[in-house]
Amino acid sequence: MRTGATLAGFFLFLMAWMCGCGSGSGTSTPVTPSQTQVAAPALSTKAAQAGAQIVSLTDSTSGAAIHYTVDGSTPTAASPLYTAPFLVASNLTVNAYATVSGDKDSTVTSQKFAPNIASGTLVWSDEFTNTTGSNQQPDPTVWTYDTGNNGFGNNELENYCAWGSTASPCNPAIPNAYVGTDGYLHVVAQQPSAGVYTSARMKSEGLFSVQYGRLEARIWVPEEQGLWPAFWTLGNNVNTANWPACGEQDIMERVNAALTPDWNEGSVHGTGFTGGTGLGTLYHFPAGQTAAGWHTYGMIWKPGSVAYYIDDPTNPYVTYTNPGSLTGLAGAVWPFDSGNSAFLIVNLAVGGDWPKNPDSTTVFPASLLVDYVRVYSN
Repeated sequence: MRTGATLAGFFLFLMAWMCGCGSGSGTSTPVTPSQTQVAAPALSTKAAQAGAQIVSLTDSTSGAAIHYTVDGSTPTAASPLYTAPFLVASNLTVNAYATVSGDKDSTVTSQKFAPNIASGTLVWSDEFTNTTGSNQQPDPTVWTYDTGNNGFGNNELENYCAWGSTASPCNPAIPNAYVGTDGYLHVVAQQPSAGVYTSARMKSEGLFSVQYGRLEARIWVPEEQGLWPAFWTLGNNVNTANWPACGEQDIMERVNAALTPDWNEGSVHGTGFTGGTGLGTLYHFPAGQTAAGWHTYGMIWKPGSVAYYIDDPTNPYVTYTNPGSLTGLAGAVWPFDSGNSAFLIVNLAVGGDWPKNPDSTTVFPASLLVDYVRVYSN
């Protein structure tokens, strides 16, 4: 009997051990899997001008998202998401960490920058230089393109074409954006057939971005019924925060034929101030001048303010401020100090809700010319 009792006890012990059960317990003990730590972001730089640097962040962990700050604070999940190289032209510290769902966040990568650049110094530019003797592609390390004919939220009529596109009605033999032998960027609206229009919308999204500084372009606009030239920015977070929360800064924008006096509008848009409730101001050119001539269109972007000028950076025609300019605008949120940089856009739209359609007076092809785009330090 003792031998049988001993064997029974042994078998009960063995069964309990195999199922992970203990006396008085009917559940197994959960095992917490070990977490893999995400690799810390790698920070690299490319020289701009006068000691300024273009900063890029990468991570070797597949699928990692990188959050960063430029004010010295520790980045969190609420910090800007890195989407594009950004210009550093002031003394600051970049902190960045990477995260992947289910894994342990990386350690923080930190780098200080102290270029000590004097205010008003040219720190980046695209001069659209071309010495080849033939029309050339705009710098592909700076410029990419929006494409298609979806109306872009404004019921526009044009088909936007990228460099080299063969998608009808685009024609790579007659590009809509090119750097000419004259040293100017040409953005050309064309009418290849009745009721069909092509043009270009160039952008630096994913390639180059800037936060703060004086951004300026020397531009000659076409003035015809139904044409809508613009030089503007959107926040890098446009695909996560969406528009208008990402912020929009319209530096040069006008529509249709010349008026007397002729004009440009400088606007800012964000949550709670778009459309009829947007912040826009008309600049009227001096007597005898039109927008169809060379003018410099500029923006002075500082913490808490966005100012616009034409031809004279010492004399802005409007300055928008936070919170002052948002007074009385229900639900308005200032997006320009979120820590996100902004990318550049140059385009020539045809038709749309604002200019309406071209008519029999509209001459095609019509060209928007850009001599340069420059960024100066604050």
